[in-house]
Amino acid sequence: MIQELKILNEKRAEIYWWLSSLFIKELSEQDITHYHSAEIRTFLSGLADEESLADDVRSLIDALNRLQDRQDAQLELAADFCDLFLKSDRDSALPYASVYTDKGLLNGKPAQQMRELLAAHEVKVDQNLNEPADHLAIQLDFLAHLVISTNQLEQNSEVNAALQVQSDFISQHLLTWLPVFVERCTQFDTFGLYAAVARLALAFVKQDQGFLDELKTNIEP
Repeated sequence: MIQELKILNEKRAEIYWWLSSLFIKELSEQDITHYHSAEIRTFLSGLADEESLADDVRSLIDALNRLQDRQDAQLELAADFCDLFLKSDRDSALPYASVYTDKGLLNGKPAQQMRELLAAHEVKVDQNLNEPADHLAIQLDFLAHLVISTNQLEQNSEVNAALQVQSDFISQHLLTWLPVFVERCTQFDTFGLYAAVARLALAFVKQDQGFLDELKTNIEP
């Protein structure tokens, strides 16, 4: 069971790191070319095999397909990213927990809580990333670290405790604001690629929490 979990954890962490990468910076020309490759399409098809993710994966694939016909695709997609995630106005979807859970202010209590969690788990954030700690990309990256660090544990009791930490993080630090963030992405992202990514992130987080809760009951202490 533990060995199977380690393989699953590698896949879970990979997905969280991938989602994190999409929220942290604009896609380059090279990135976009890679998203049209067979490797990425195979990866996305694998995600679509999960019923709870299928619709959102299809939306993302549709946006990627339309991107191939979009004039100045990289520049236009970068503008989408900027308008959605970097502008602090009413027509954006800022990717910070504090905006949705702390009176709409940046760098609020959720950011402080994230700084404490990062320090407690000795997870380093890229110093070139000049963002508050409650940025969605940082939260997803942190969760990936929690997932992969579980593979260093051998005792069932330790593994169960680690799974509980992951489940608690999802419920206390992601699901408290992700649904509203996704609504705003869907409302303001006209082209729809980042809205699809946001919906997929929420769907995967929800599915993963269900997986964690089920798994905890199947690992004997």
